[in-house]
Amino acid sequence: MSEQQPVISQALALVVESLKQQQILPIDWVDNSTISRTKDQAHGDFASNLAMIAAKTAKKNPRELAQTIVAMLPASDMISKVEIAGPGFINFFLDDNARFAILDTIMEQKGDFGTSEEFAGQKIQVEFVSANPTSSLHVGHGRGAAFGMSVANLLEAVGYQVGREYYVNDAGRQMDILATSTYLRYLELCGEPIVFPTNAYQGDYVKDIAKPIKKQHGDSLKTAWEHMLLNVPADADYQIDANGEKVCVSGDKEAHIDGLIANAKANLSDNYQIFHEAALSTILADIQDDLADFNVHFDQWFSEKSIQDAIVPALELLEQRGFLYQKDGNLWFKSTEFGDEKDRVVRRANGQFTYFASDIAYHKDKLDRGYDKIIDVWGSDHHGYIKRVKAALTAMGYDAQRMDVILVQFVTLWRGTEQIQMSSRSGQFVTLRELRQEVGNDAARFYYVARKPEQHIDFDLELAKSHTKDNAVYYIQYAHARICRVLERTEERGIKVDDKAGKAHQHLLTQPVETDLLSVLASYPEVLRRAAVNYEPHLLTNYLKDLASLFHGWYNDNRILPKDGETPTQDELDLMQARLRLSKSVRQVIQNGLILLGLTAPTSM
Repeated sequence: MSEQQPVISQALALVVESLKQQQILPIDWVDNSTISRTKDQAHGDFASNLAMIAAKTAKKNPRELAQTIVAMLPASDMISKVEIAGPGFINFFLDDNARFAILDTIMEQKGDFGTSEEFAGQKIQVEFVSANPTSSLHVGHGRGAAFGMSVANLLEAVGYQVGREYYVNDAGRQMDILATSTYLRYLELCGEPIVFPTNAYQGDYVKDIAKPIKKQHGDSLKTAWEHMLLNVPADADYQIDANGEKVCVSGDKEAHIDGLIANAKANLSDNYQIFHEAALSTILADIQDDLADFNVHFDQWFSEKSIQDAIVPALELLEQRGFLYQKDGNLWFKSTEFGDEKDRVVRRANGQFTYFASDIAYHKDKLDRGYDKIIDVWGSDHHGYIKRVKAALTAMGYDAQRMDVILVQFVTLWRGTEQIQMSSRSGQFVTLRELRQEVGNDAARFYYVARKPEQHIDFDLELAKSHTKDNAVYYIQYAHARICRVLERTEERGIKVDDKAGKAHQHLLTQPVETDLLSVLASYPEVLRRAAVNYEPHLLTNYLKDLASLFHGWYNDNRILPKDGETPTQDELDLMQARLRLSKSVRQVIQNGLILLGLTAPTSM
């Protein structure tokens, strides 16, 4: 919120109290009106819809009520004029000194400009990425990483105490598939005639995990391939049908891999953990390094294994509250009582807990850690999980409103006219690391968050690498670098940047575009707050694009420094100092916004 807006808000609040005292409005009337920055300077700096919101209750025409409100407004040095527009908007025009006050604020607060302590004392957790540690992160994971980190940064900027968490799925079936895939690659290295399963992880990285184990243990962990196949159902056999579709004509890939997992565990006994831990530690270390290089950091890497002992107590709580029942040997949670489409199994007939059971215990643990709110950033394919997890929290007696879930849509990567297919099981995928190496961290971070999370992204590699104004991140960073270059040139030419002189002569900034720049700068705190509380970092990317575009247009049409070899007049020097002050403010705000998005603010390009 800009410094001017509270003045308007307080003035209108006094008017509302007067309207209540005069019984024009009921004493218990709640003011839900808004004060917004106008899009057109001809309509003032701010507009209030108070008259239109209150008109029905006051039983008055909105414009008539607006006239009453304007007449009751207290005088203010910061407000030069008030007008009524349209159906009853009240437009406020700021005094010039009030308009320029934003430059003082930016100069004083610097990197803190736009931040606030509004939500100080409140704890919030953002859990994001949380990809299975079964392969390197792909470009889809990158969007969740950039989005989650940006949301966390924004929330911190408005005062929240933020915990960034990655949930490591290290106890489930996918890790068993990876561990068994690693063991089968080990057996290949030992000379066994392996027929690699359809549903195993097939990338070359699995072979790389197996090689150190073979080097350390030799053939001592080997099992004959025929023993591995004992009592294992046949793998899926696929054929191409008349429509060109790949169809399974026999076998079962899921039953086949599950049989191999069971035999690997039985044959290896305790040594199975060698392959499980090697796979987990290798992939997790790769993920951690990848994210750190992407400027994405976590306060906690939470192991799914660590929550296993908490599953039974969580289910016992649901049992005590009457929300579990037995059917067909399975243990079910009555999630339909909370709006879910069907009840959910939490423990299978074989005694194994489901992923959902782990999720129940994990989210209970989150809230028990004292967070006022928890935010889960999930892929859009997890939409069906929202109701069941919130249902479980409600059933256990927690307020499910303390949990927000943000679904992030998928990313389609294009190289020219070719769409790149990704599949982590087959091993044919483009990793986040490869994307970063091609387009750079900044472009990847920016374009990942430049659209609403629920919108699909077609990631254009060529655009992300281009050095044109069509590449938004380049254009924004170029504005920052351009201002840095202007300041370097002042030093090279022996010109002193005198901020006091700039402030003394800022009244010379009379062009409409300069007024627009001041207005956009003043709106930054509002944009930052809105982006934070709504979990919408794209609002900040849009803001930075607008600010950079406005600056470039102004810069291209107006000379800031005197021409080389010319002796400027005093009036020209005064205007130069005012424009330098404005430029420095633009640079500071661009830098602040880029940092919150996890991007760099280059000084030269």
